Amino acid sequence: MAQGFDIEAAEVALALRSELAGLRVVAIVPFEGMQKGFSEAWRRRFERIVQEADEVITLATKYSVEVYALRNNYLVDNSSAVVAYFDGSKGGTAYTVRRAVKSLSLVVNIYNNPQQKLDFCIGK
Repeated sequence: MAQGFDIEAAEVALALRSELAGLRVVAIVPFEGMQKGFSEAWRRRFERIVQEADEVITLATKYSVEVYALRNNYLVDNSSAVVAYFDGSKGGTAYTVRRAVKSLSLVVNIYNNPQQKLDFCIGK
């Protein structure tokens, strides 16, 4: 539920729900009040997704240093596949993609050439 790809992907999933039987949208919110730091436009999008999601899981009552790592681990541990927008830069997305490549059978990167940046994860 972060600004950017997370929210945009959730909006696409909500739009596809009527076309794909069984598709559920689960919003994983790292901590309560996360959206308070968003601009008004992003906050409206966030709140719409939370209202329309089939389920909302909030992982912590307040912000802490480890809350995003907790969220990233939760996403991988509770997924059978990952669709990422990963540009190769260091940070939370790199960590999450690397972890997903090690533990899941399907990881798709839709950044430019879909698999170009996953090579570092699998030692190529």
